[in-house]
Amino acid sequence: MKSGRSLQSLAQELDRQRLSKRDLVLPSSLIHHTTREDGETELIVEEPESPRRYDVTPLARRQLADKLRIPLAYFERMRSEQPTLLDRNVNTWLEQEGDRHMLRTLDGRVRAVLSDRYRRLDNYDLAEHVLPILGHLDGRVESAELTGTKMYLKYILPRLQYEMRVGDVVQAGIVISNSEVGHGTLTVQPLVFRLVCSNGLIAVDQSLRKTHLGRALGSDDSVTIFQDDTLQADDRAFFLQVRDVVQSALSEATFLQVAAKMHKTMGIELKGSPVKTVEVLRQRYTLTEAEGDGVLRHLITGGDLSGYGLVNAVTHYSQEVDDYDRATEFEALGGKLVELSSREWKGLAEAA
Repeated sequence: MKSGRSLQSLAQELDRQRLSKRDLVLPSSLIHHTTREDGETELIVEEPESPRRYDVTPLARRQLADKLRIPLAYFERMRSEQPTLLDRNVNTWLEQEGDRHMLRTLDGRVRAVLSDRYRRLDNYDLAEHVLPILGHLDGRVESAELTGTKMYLKYILPRLQYEMRVGDVVQAGIVISNSEVGHGTLTVQPLVFRLVCSNGLIAVDQSLRKTHLGRALGSDDSVTIFQDDTLQADDRAFFLQVRDVVQSALSEATFLQVAAKMHKTMGIELKGSPVKTVEVLRQRYTLTEAEGDGVLRHLITGGDLSGYGLVNAVTHYSQEVDDYDRATEFEALGGKLVELSSREWKGLAEAA
């Protein structure tokens, strides 16, 4: 499993962001787009006191282009080659669109352009509710991270163990992830941690998936500004549900069910060419050539030409991936492989 930051570092950054975040809900007509000489973009917001400029992150640019139905490739071409044309296009559609948007800002930058129906399930609140629950379960946070798009908490409960074969022990766990910028739902998923190589496998049959969708915020032509220190939490019932799901995902029954599916892959012999098997895997799950090479290397060096060996090659490779989000996707890919049908496994196992 890819290591992240310490819990102390995570808590400090969450608290810092909590004090720096501002959410604005406003009609598109109060937003003006401009492109600087260096190619970076800004949104000028007509706030109640005075207009305020915000830099725009690449993710927020993509979201803005999508909401205005401007193809991203064309948006980026205008940004680099015809910035005046880009500003004219964006501002024309903002003026005519008439919709209300939520702009999520952090450190003076617009980090997300979302619907006014976007329900904020923020990382600070989630951690505040979940960490005390985990603290009473006699386990440990194996990995935690806060990326540009998501927060992750990967927790292991050592007392729940399963021996795949002599000396190959796995332990129960969960991964909790959330995005504040519209880059995915809040999820709680079972996790299996393999002691031999510190691999993490995320079970794909998710216990909880909560979309960030709620009622529309605001209804007039003004700007509504939300800051965490002025908001009353209205998600108490929801976070109680998260608590219940965390406990369920860490139950012995859930863990043994996932572990049994992993154990079953030991009986799948990779009869074809390992190179071809990984090539089929790469094409099926849109891995890059470098990623495929990495998985193949771990499959060969692991010396286990079975379905179980392939699963572990995938999850082991995740530790080499620089990007934490992408590394987590490889842990989830291991979970997807465990869930494959016999027919789907046959296509991988007999590739030649």
